[in-house]
This record gives sequence, structure tokens and C-alpha cells, in this order.
Amino acid sequence: MSKLDYLDQLENEAIHILREVAGQFEKPALLFSGGKDSICLVHLALKAFRPGKFPFPLVHVDTGHNFPEALKYRDDLVEKIGEKLIVRKVEDTVKAKKLQDAKGKFPSRNALQTYTLLEVIEEFEFDACIGGARRDEEKARAKERIFSVRDEFGQWDPKKQRPEFWNIYNGKINKGENVRIFPISNWTELDVWNYIKREKIELPSIYFTHERECVVTESGQLMANSEYLQLDASDKIITTQVRYRTVGDMTCTAAIESEAYHIDDIINEIKEAKISERGATRMDDRISEAAMEDRKKGGYF
Repeated sequence: MSKLDYLDQLENEAIHILREVAGQFEKPALLFSGGKDSICLVHLALKAFRPGKFPFPLVHVDTGHNFPEALKYRDDLVEKIGEKLIVRKVEDTVKAKKLQDAKGKFPSRNALQTYTLLEVIEEFEFDACIGGARRDEEKARAKERIFSVRDEFGQWDPKKQRPEFWNIYNGKINKGENVRIFPISNWTELDVWNYIKREKIELPSIYFTHERECVVTESGQLMANSEYLQLDASDKIITTQVRYRTVGDMTCTAAIESEAYHIDDIINEIKEAKISERGATRMDDRISEAAMEDRKKGGYF
């Protein structure tokens, strides 16, 4: 089977899932961050629903610690395609609920992001949220079904997953429940990049090698030097050539040293990688062996 045939199968499955969401749910939303996976979802939605409008808005839960390049891409894309974007800020949730921001040198807001996500779901009464999570990213995400039910508190129970035989997806939920939908769940990081190459999808510049000032962590990771970090005089700061495999909160997402200036360079780099993108770059997944699963049980995407 050729690579083109394989990508066609993945694309067709994702489009089928997006159309199932439109058919089964009253108020779905597509979570969009300006990262490569959610960018692919928007591209797939264009294929699924054009020339009509999307049957859902785009929603961004803004931590306030985003990469400027990702935010600019988000705004430019929304203007280009003419779809509705809803932005809700973690900063507003922190103030309204009197929450405590994380402490330490790299104060990530990923945990607080859950509160804002649950608030926006309640505010707009979304019954389904579409996201770009993939099973190869992390072991907790490998447990997810494509239609993943959350209870009335937004919590996920990995032991209460529904069977999905023959591409049949069960979107039936009780009042207050919510379903998280993962149309590219069966894709790998390499699949995403091969698809981006084939479809000629534009991406934020930080996915490609560029020069950036970085803070070197104790474990050797390279964190973008930003106003959000709590540094001291002993911290080592270097300027080097880096790129990002994944784009999240600036305070928990590390860069990798790279000479991948073009998409073919990135594809070759991924083929040789020994560690997953999150394993290599996301500090919030290193808190414990079950860090991601614990966050998901609490309502995290």
C-alpha cells in the first residue's frame, strides 16, 4: 500500500468522524490552539463541510503563556477562513475563582486550564469538544476511545470506555455529560507531518529551526526564555538553533536543538527520533508516571 493511500484512509476516517459529530451532537466545538494537530483538524473540517460553514465554533482556552507565533497564526487563520473563534482566558478564571498560580521556576498553567475549559463548556452548553489528541502521544491518551465520554463534572473514567466496532461511534449522553472527540486519534506524529507536506498546510514558524534564547534546565531541556519564567542568577541561558515538536504553554514546553529548516528535514528527524514528542518536550508530563491520566480524570482534555 502506498503512502498516499494510507494518508487517504486516515483523512477519510477523520472526515467521517467530524461529520458524525455534526450529525449526533447539538452544540459541538473544535478546540483550537494554533498547534499542528489542531491546524490539521481545521484543514480536515474545511474538507468535510465546505462550501458550507463549520457546524461548530473554534474555541481556544488561552493560558496566557502562549507562544506569540501560535497566537498570530490562530488569528490569521480564523480571519482567512471566516469561522467563529471563542477565546476564554485562564487569567480571568484565576481571578474569578481566586485560584493559585503554579509556583517554581517554570510555573505552568496547564492544570488551571482545566477550570477554564469546563467553564466554557458550561457557558455555551457544548455537548462535544473536538481535539487533536493522538494515541501515540502519551500512554494515557492511548486508552482513549475516539468518542470519549466525560461525566457531569467533566471527569474521565478509563474503565468506562464504550466499544467502537466497525467505525460505529456512540454519542448518546445524559444531561450534563460531555463527549471529547479525537478524529486523528489513529494518526502518528509522522502521519501528521506527511499529511501537512502532502496538503501543503502552512504552520507557525516555531515548528521549523530558528534561533532562540533558551534556558537550560537541570535535565538538559531547552525552555524559551520568557517573562513567565522565575529565573535566578545561576540559570544558564544560551542562544541556539531550535525548533518545537509540540506547541503548548511556554512554561512547560521545551524546544529541541535542530537543523530542520524544511518539512523534509523534519520528517527525517522524526523517523530517527527515539522519544515521543511529549516525552521529549513536555515538562508537565514528567511530574509523575500518571501525570496526564490524573489531569484527564480531573477534566483536562
